[in-house]
Amino acid sequence: MTPSRTTSTTSPASPPAADTPAADARAAGAAGTGRAPGAPGTTLLAALLGFFVVTLDAVIVNVALPSMRADLGGGLAGLQWVVDGYTLLFAAVLLSAGSLTDRVGAKRAFGWGMAVFVAASVACGLAPSLGVLVAFRCVQGAAAAVVMPSSMALIGQAYPDPVSRARAVAVWAMGGAVASSAGPVTGGLLTLASWRWIFLVNVPVGAAALVLLARTARSRRHPVPFDWAGQVTGAVAMAALVFGAIEAGRAGFGDPAVLVAFGLAVVALVAFVAVQARVAHPMVPLPLVRSRAVAVAVVIGFAFMVGYYGMPFVMSVLLQQRGLSPLGTGVVFLPMMLVGLVLTPPVPRLVERTGPRPVVTGGLALMALGLAALALIPPGAPVWVTAVVMVLVGLGGPTVIPPVIAVLLAAVPRRQAGTASGVLNTSRQLGGALAVAVFGACWPRRRAWAPG
Repeated sequence: MTPSRTTSTTSPASPPAADTPAADARAAGAAGTGRAPGAPGTTLLAALLGFFVVTLDAVIVNVALPSMRADLGGGLAGLQWVVDGYTLLFAAVLLSAGSLTDRVGAKRAFGWGMAVFVAASVACGLAPSLGVLVAFRCVQGAAAAVVMPSSMALIGQAYPDPVSRARAVAVWAMGGAVASSAGPVTGGLLTLASWRWIFLVNVPVGAAALVLLARTARSRRHPVPFDWAGQVTGAVAMAALVFGAIEAGRAGFGDPAVLVAFGLAVVALVAFVAVQARVAHPMVPLPLVRSRAVAVAVVIGFAFMVGYYGMPFVMSVLLQQRGLSPLGTGVVFLPMMLVGLVLTPPVPRLVERTGPRPVVTGGLALMALGLAALALIPPGAPVWVTAVVMVLVGLGGPTVIPPVIAVLLAAVPRRQAGTASGVLNTSRQLGGALAVAVFGACWPRRRAWAPG
């Protein structure tokens, strides 16, 4: 990944000698110069806002789906693509976005991604049809894919000490926790005016992140050839898999188009692995994936998102099918999201005392218990019962992903922080996309969704 001529022992995410190193900026601030362009707090806040806005855009949409369909038309498959268009492109681009972060520098990658994300948000807010909305949701997802790993790499650049970095990751995770907590209710409130505001609200947040980014230290770049073959085969594999799952819900698993999609996914996956094993500069180096820490993080991230992302899609449709308004649906999600928000700050100190394994294992167990309980709730049960049971799922948010991210960043070379982050987040987004696709495919035909 790193060119042989690079001999610096500093973090590859930090600037080259010609730039102003983050460490020098901090030293300058400590020396009383009054100027610290690379101040860790500024970097962390920019990264936090980036994580906040891309997470908000994923969770705020669910409660507005009925209003979108009433305005733009379309069936359940169309609604799945509104959600999965974002998530699928997020997953498909994440792999190369991690490599892009390492190659062009975290600061530049973050800036590019955020600028495109804001522009696509405006286009979604003005979309005249469902097809246009889905198209720009895909653009949003691709841009968000660049924001996510670059925001994590910015944190690794600003906080080289493992303990400080783990705490910074927890603060960064607060951005996602706040977005997850506020998303459903905010979506319900904005939908009272118009569903279009759920996209336009991204504009001021993205602008603030870009202003903060301008004050952060420059990042080291590693210019090497781009893995176009890996990007294409990886994207085709994921897109074909998700397309097949969504279409299976509409046409059945025996439909020729569905079988072709699944077959294409298998062929593309085999080609992707072969390409990564042969090219000189793979976007996913196979030795990195063989690392036990990376492999465990990938599996956990995938499993976590199946429940944490798929469940809100199903429950948003189900609750509004039972007569709740978008705002009422958002309120049902509020206890689950607030639990994650409250528990996010103390979890890193708990991990420092017990280690990550018991915390992550406990969080996954609580999630599994909550999802099983949701499946067993009778249709006539009061809504508050559903809200209480979903709290168990919410407990998984702060206890699973932040510790896993901290372990991952500590286990890989700094020059591969962006790539490793991209691999982890690709597994997470693919899990979420498949959850929406499969849960929609399993939705009973007699309960085919229609706006209330």
